[in-house]
Amino acid sequence: MTAALDDPPAAGVTVGADSLAGGSSGPAALEPMIAAALRAMAAGAHRRGGPLPTGDPATVAAGVAAALDGSPLPEHGVGAIEAVTALTGELTAGTADPADPRCAGHLHCPPLAVAVAAEVVAAALNPSLDSWDQGPSATALEPWVIRALAGLVGYGPEAAGVLTSGGTESNLMGLLLARDAAVEKTSGRSAAVHGLGPAGTRLRIFCSEVAHFSVRRNAALLGLGEESVVAVAVDGAYRMDPAALDDHLAAAVRDGLIPAAVVATAGTTDFGSIDPLPEVTALARRYGAWSHVDAAYGGGALFSDRLAGLLDGLDRADSVALDLHKLGWQPVAAGVFLAGAAGALRPLARRVAYLNPADDEAAGYPSLLGHSLRTTRRVDALKIAVTLRALGRRGVGRLVDACHDLARHAADRISADGRLELAAPPVLSTVVFRYRADPAHTDTVNGDLRRRLLRDGAAVIGRTEIDGAVWLKLTLLNPHATTADVDALLDAVRAAGDGTRAEAVA
Repeated sequence: MTAALDDPPAAGVTVGADSLAGGSSGPAALEPMIAAALRAMAAGAHRRGGPLPTGDPATVAAGVAAALDGSPLPEHGVGAIEAVTALTGELTAGTADPADPRCAGHLHCPPLAVAVAAEVVAAALNPSLDSWDQGPSATALEPWVIRALAGLVGYGPEAAGVLTSGGTESNLMGLLLARDAAVEKTSGRSAAVHGLGPAGTRLRIFCSEVAHFSVRRNAALLGLGEESVVAVAVDGAYRMDPAALDDHLAAAVRDGLIPAAVVATAGTTDFGSIDPLPEVTALARRYGAWSHVDAAYGGGALFSDRLAGLLDGLDRADSVALDLHKLGWQPVAAGVFLAGAAGALRPLARRVAYLNPADDEAAGYPSLLGHSLRTTRRVDALKIAVTLRALGRRGVGRLVDACHDLARHAADRISADGRLELAAPPVLSTVVFRYRADPAHTDTVNGDLRRRLLRDGAAVIGRTEIDGAVWLKLTLLNPHATTADVDALLDAVRAAGDGTRAEAVA
């Protein structure tokens, strides 16, 4: 259960009895540590007193330095209980707490207690999924979770996938498979064998101009260069324009370029907007490109009877990215990569003698090594499986709907407030708006009021830009928050804006 310290300490080194998590004591060795951590969390939250600590970054950094007493690696240890208490308390006091209704700046969810409990078990058991003999039950569990989520997307039994660190890794996997498929189609050999060469320089990736930044960064990581990514115009609702996509694809072909991938977005970070998936995937297919959907945010809508229809056509994509540490209320990390056909994962396959020898597999010992970009990999499937079993699809869907209701309420309240301006109606749970000020000061006032709220420890509000102008953003991922909480949050924004505006025009 926990690591054993079988060797005695060196002479002159003091080791507290609370750190002797001997194997024979098993779970009992963990109990005092967990109890100490929970007490320290409660004390730290009391010190913080709000959604984040008061003060500037230097103040927070000074608190961390004090808790470390100058170094995380002292010559002699201080003992487990003292270390757990001091650092847990300081981390809690200095954190942004997503469980506080006033913490609404990012796609940063408050994890469910049932998922956190499963996370503790996964950490204590510490299996790894790079070979069967490091995690027998974990190796059996993850495929069940993948099959359930593939079914939610609408994929058939031939689908495959893997749990990832998040949307960035999932998008990287989608583009890697797209790249290899395009190179193999062009040269008859895989990218790994052939290298990119001239064919690679001709590959193009298409996504909307508001797609996640990881598309460009991943293209660079894959050797294609950021210039290989073509930004496609969006409509007034920030959804990819299929006609513009068609024009770009046709132009690429005329210029002798190779459409390798079309990346649709189901839930943009700022607006929650969802590209027209049936049209986008059909165009990808027509031009022979791999279709990948970044549904890291919007994929949570699949749990909701009310919102699932927004993702019609998702099952037509070659691959999909999901993130259950957003609208799934899991501790980080809980990313998911799914491919409609198991054979698509072939470029990831590797035979490693010490991990997945052929005779072991022939004897019935399975390996998940060829499903992932990583080698050592933790059992994130446990917390997801526990949560899905505990709540069921409808239970998770009710949480999604609760956040959607809060976003709609916030939009109504903003629209009715003469001091606030709504950018667009919410699609999922994000609301983009700003404080109204005279044009000469609008950007300054909105930037300053957000930092004022951070400095005072009053609220975490997101920030974005539209056509170069500063806007604010609520990302409402707390399903237990109330409309009164949203009203109080917007009141705080308005009050901070009034004060900042007065300073700006003074």
